[in-house]
Amino acid sequence: MSQKVVVIFSGGMDSFTVLNLAHKQGHEIYALSFDYGQRHKKELDYASRACKELAIHHKIVDISAINQLIGGSSLTSDIEVAEGHYAEDSMKTTVVPNRNMILLSMAVGYAVSIEANKVYYGAHSGDHAIYPDCRPEFVHKMNDVCAIANYEAVEIVTPYLEVSKIAILKAGIEMGLDYGKTWTCYNGREQACGKCGACQERLEAFTENQITDPLEYEG
Repeated sequence: MSQKVVVIFSGGMDSFTVLNLAHKQGHEIYALSFDYGQRHKKELDYASRACKELAIHHKIVDISAINQLIGGSSLTSDIEVAEGHYAEDSMKTTVVPNRNMILLSMAVGYAVSIEANKVYYGAHSGDHAIYPDCRPEFVHKMNDVCAIANYEAVEIVTPYLEVSKIAILKAGIEMGLDYGKTWTCYNGREQACGKCGACQERLEAFTENQITDPLEYEG
């Protein structure tokens, strides 16, 4: 049954898959992207193009002023982005304090204002080790709060919460999605670096699915 839903859409692989899943389910989608001062702001260009292709309502909201309060991440501050796999402690420098709670809170407010009762976002199991705000216990508690925070209950929907990026890519391939329309790299340069944790996890997903990543990489 078609419903009005909000999808938090970064322009990356995971949220791209979630967006297309909601679209194929026949929902009336209101995509929401955030400029929080991330160095990989290029992802927002990818988000915009993807929404135009699908003729989906899309807002890009500038909340970069919050960096006066929540600095200290290599994604938003003048700190070099660490190279290596997500399992390495160095990747903790990419954590933006309280980011997903902030983004989800705004998305839920948006949902209430447009009379939507669901907010989709692309947390997955590969994020659990490094990002506390992508773990199941966080999502479940946020769902409890969002059920009572307004007169209208809003459900947070995380279709891939318990699966890996490898499985997400497999699901997207089965949907016929083109991942050349997504941006993953934490460095916002012309081409993806291939060395940061985000790139390495992406490349691993393509390798495990035995297909070639359509994105161009440096070197």
